[in-house]
Amino acid sequence: MAQLIAEVSRTFNEFLLLPNRTRTDCSPATVELRTPLVRHLVGEPSAIELQTPFTSAIMQAVSTPELAIALARNGGLSFLHHNQPIQDQVAAVRQVKNFKAGFVTSDTNVRPDDSLGALVDVMRRTGHSTAAVTHDGTATGRLLGLVTSRDFHPQRHGLDGPVSGRMTAVTELAHAGPDITLSEANARLWDERLDCLPVLDGEGHLQHLVFRSDYTDNKRFPHQLVDAAKRLRVGAGINTHDYEERVPALLAAGVDALCFDSSDGYSDWQAQALSWVKKHHPEIPVGGGNVVDGEAFTFLAEAGADFVKVGVGGGSICITRDQKGIGRGQASAVLDVAAARDAFRERTGEYVPICSDGGLVHDYHVALALAMGADFVMMGRYFARFDQAAGAKLPTRDGFVKEYWGEGSNRARNWQRYGQGGQGLVFEEGVDGYVPYAGDLDEGLALTVTKLKTTMVSCGSASLAEFQSTARLTLVSDQSFQESHANVTLRDTPATAT
Repeated sequence: MAQLIAEVSRTFNEFLLLPNRTRTDCSPATVELRTPLVRHLVGEPSAIELQTPFTSAIMQAVSTPELAIALARNGGLSFLHHNQPIQDQVAAVRQVKNFKAGFVTSDTNVRPDDSLGALVDVMRRTGHSTAAVTHDGTATGRLLGLVTSRDFHPQRHGLDGPVSGRMTAVTELAHAGPDITLSEANARLWDERLDCLPVLDGEGHLQHLVFRSDYTDNKRFPHQLVDAAKRLRVGAGINTHDYEERVPALLAAGVDALCFDSSDGYSDWQAQALSWVKKHHPEIPVGGGNVVDGEAFTFLAEAGADFVKVGVGGGSICITRDQKGIGRGQASAVLDVAAARDAFRERTGEYVPICSDGGLVHDYHVALALAMGADFVMMGRYFARFDQAAGAKLPTRDGFVKEYWGEGSNRARNWQRYGQGGQGLVFEEGVDGYVPYAGDLDEGLALTVTKLKTTMVSCGSASLAEFQSTARLTLVSDQSFQESHANVTLRDTPATAT
């Protein structure tokens, strides 16, 4: 006879937080969102701490290098998807690791014998007014000079003439070597009254440009997630099939953390793969999952997982529960796994963080997941809405949307993730659709973070650890749920002042 779990499988919609006393020293400005990403001894810091508790899903439609850069600049972490050739995933990791805030790879480049007319076309295409003149017209060629829109006028100067006739030669330009830091570069920009500072390698090849106009932009991101070399951090997803080849290649590219990606992580295959990684590459943190109960968490933690993802079937794009009848309400799953995590901590002296993955429909669900014990969240639909995600932006009658497809859909063709047998996807466990377009990640995530901080203030918590230990939750009836929403006729147009 099957074992019956008496507890009802509950979602985040079935809970509300109760307000706690808010101290005078507890305000959005003082709330600290730092949280551990990977396993650590109790009383010691985690080797990697997120500055904000958000990670992006291991999905083709979500975690691009561009999104990974934007999220790391905001203190979170992306896991670049593995449903691609190893060399492509490696290149994506390198793209993030090579990004330097304030150090721009020039995209407006010409050769010295190119015509001014060709330069005008390049500037019009990129929208930039400063061009690097290199020996081969590439972003990494030997720098010969700079030319700006102030150096010539299309009507005054013959557009058939060469760029070299109007450029400022490199011998007359202030420039820097490859070891300069951003703070040093910014100091030179202001002290020497420069608009642009080229950064060259030892042989005179262009590496980056540093612009005075970017100075303010860099001050916008005081909580960037960086490694010891001040490079942005990035994670990568891996599977249980080609990990022996993929993991070493990702490590060589500089990846900061790995995560096994599976719709069901409670398996001997994942335990064996975890053990292999910890044996051969103990220096790299690696997460496991997904699971929905404490027994499965303990299984993966004992196999070596440095964090564990929680959630099966709760994602907005996932139909695993419809197709297979497998899963658990995300709130129940997080509460159960958090209890097992705490018991594992008491038994071993090691803290293994857990990630709530799926079921996060509204911003307040993030607060509930963290209050229930999750150390951080992983989201797909949320990040798929932004400019930096992979899906195409499409116009509709009601506004713009972004394409969004699940890893279990035929479009993704990620059959290795689902273990249905054979060499292909026998049936879909995800769908292909659209999500409302939400603009730039920086602005969207800032709004969500503000909501999270104000929620924590109402609960009297100035840190996530305090939030988890003191939060009070109540179940919500259907009538109580309806009472949570506005019950008036809403204006179609904004009110005007009188």
